[in-house]
Amino acid sequence: MSKPTILVVEDERPLAETLVYNLSKEGYDVHLASDGQEGLRKAQSLLPDLVVLDLMLPVIEGLEVCRQLRAGNRTRTIPVLMLTARGEEVDEVVGFQVGADDYVTKPFKIKPLLQRIRALLRRKIAVDSSSGDQLQSHGIEIDRLQHRVLVDGQEARLTPTEFRLLWALLKQPGRAFSRPDLMGAGMGDDAFVLERTVDVHIKALRQKLGRHAARIETVRGVGYRFLNGPPEEAVSTD
Repeated sequence: MSKPTILVVEDERPLAETLVYNLSKEGYDVHLASDGQEGLRKAQSLLPDLVVLDLMLPVIEGLEVCRQLRAGNRTRTIPVLMLTARGEEVDEVVGFQVGADDYVTKPFKIKPLLQRIRALLRRKIAVDSSSGDQLQSHGIEIDRLQHRVLVDGQEARLTPTEFRLLWALLKQPGRAFSRPDLMGAGMGDDAFVLERTVDVHIKALRQKLGRHAARIETVRGVGYRFLNGPPEEAVSTD
């Protein structure tokens, strides 16, 4: 069985070397790029199983690299773990909106980072054979085989995490999912994430659903559910 391939895009040499060493030690096939342009080129040619992407990069910044990965047909489903030295929530929101699957603020400990990477890789290759591969409701269509979402007939560019969250919600309409439930569905049962991370992904997902955003209803004190009733009942609260 081939090793999972990880592309590290990081311009801080000491950190890059630390990441390459530890990821290689874990058994991954690791490739390194030191600027955004090189990282984008290698991602498009290697098609790695995961990209560890710094936010602040020379030549092309990390957000633009992530945006272009998500726009490419061959790279759109590659999980992206974003690294940043900044910890403001606005940066986290922007990172998720352009397609990052997870977000780690520097400085960080290696073990939790490896845990997140394992969770991202595991859910990438997980196959759920318990049901069909297509769902549709109220103008929203989702196809797991093609990894495609249509909203009123128009394709919506969802990140892999947003895709899995929408699948979980749409698969069981009316069910109130707790945030830990959605963490497991969208990020892996052992993902080391804050509950607020789910809120950020849901906010980005609602924006991409356009006029159907309100169907992802906030259940106060619990989490979220997909509202399957009449449109007038769908009232979204953040």
